[in-house]
Amino acid sequence: MATTFRPTNLVPSTRSYSPGEYPQNEFQALNGVKTIIRYGKYRYNSTLTLGFNNIADSDAAAILENYEDINSIWDNVTFNGTGVIEGASSQMQSYFIERTELKWRYDGPPEVTSVYPGRSNVECKFVACLDSP
Repeated sequence: MATTFRPTNLVPSTRSYSPGEYPQNEFQALNGVKTIIRYGKYRYNSTLTLGFNNIADSDAAAILENYEDINSIWDNVTFNGTGVIEGASSQMQSYFIERTELKWRYDGPPEVTSVYPGRSNVECKFVACLDSP
């Protein structure tokens, strides 16, 4: 069961997405001929970085609390119904939901930078993992 990213009303100021790669090996013969063996049909190591600029410290604390809640039970994150999805174009939304068997997890703790009393910048990094059912 996935835990929803909180706070749900925050829209990221920046997003960076990499679709990952397919599990495969490439072999090259001495004459230059390449053979590729693919081991699966799902990408792995998709990454998503979200930046939240100039947000209230209470929202930054909610993100840190969400990180602790999710990692204390080793759960995955869902962005459905959150500002992460709402702020993206319809063409990109399906990638943030991750259309395959991959599940988003935090790729380390969120980084919080205080920019003014009561205001912070937060960067969250996620990686999509292929988990067994």
